[in-house]
Amino acid sequence: MTETTHARVALVTGGSGGIGRAVAECLAQDGQRVAVHYAGNQTRAEETVQAIEAAGGRAIAVGGDVADENEMAAAFDQTEQAFGGIDVVVNTAGLMVLGPLATFDLDDLDRMHRTNIRGTFVVSQQAARRVRNGGAIVNFSTSVSKLQFPGYAAYAASKGAVNAMTLILARELRGRDITVNAVAPGPTATKLFLDGKDQADIDNLAKAPPLERLGTPDDIAEVVAFLAGPGRWVNGQILYANGGII
Repeated sequence: MTETTHARVALVTGGSGGIGRAVAECLAQDGQRVAVHYAGNQTRAEETVQAIEAAGGRAIAVGGDVADENEMAAAFDQTEQAFGGIDVVVNTAGLMVLGPLATFDLDDLDRMHRTNIRGTFVVSQQAARRVRNGGAIVNFSTSVSKLQFPGYAAYAASKGAVNAMTLILARELRGRDITVNAVAPGPTATKLFLDGKDQADIDNLAKAPPLERLGTPDDIAEVVAFLAGPGRWVNGQILYANGGII
């Protein structure tokens, strides 16, 4: 059954955990209906939905491989059928595999780029077709593109492609009153970022920004909520949310 409401509706890819879950919950707190997307872990997505609804919000879980155009078309269909339309798409889904360029496994390169590049393209394509006038599309980049940490070449390259897509799509949607931006987090305390790092590396990264701490998923979610709501005059930009590290 389609819900009839004047509330804005958001689809958050990768919304079952980490930054994605924080974004989904933050948008729900702002009064948006939220479709929490997952690729493989439906249980975690349902937990996010339950947390949103326990706090008085409205949410559903939708599944699909972000790089598969048919599965994502179905996820967009489910969202529209449940809530009557889509106003905001936030594409947090991504993979990060690290290693020196000279020895990097090309299968890992292909797997990461399939999610980060093709996945962002597929989701952005659906969003460009479906988001209602007055809406917002928010992709996810990385501050590593400027920090240039060794070992991040493949990951940063994939996010460089995200930057290009974001900036060009903003211009292609001229006349639709739809903003298109990307958020580029710095070091953020998520499982994706912390895995494989020893405590000394984590401590050094925490000291790097003038605010002298790692970011949190909530820090990033607040930036997304601004772009997805009141930030209507910010368009075609890459916002570096990193506590001043660069």
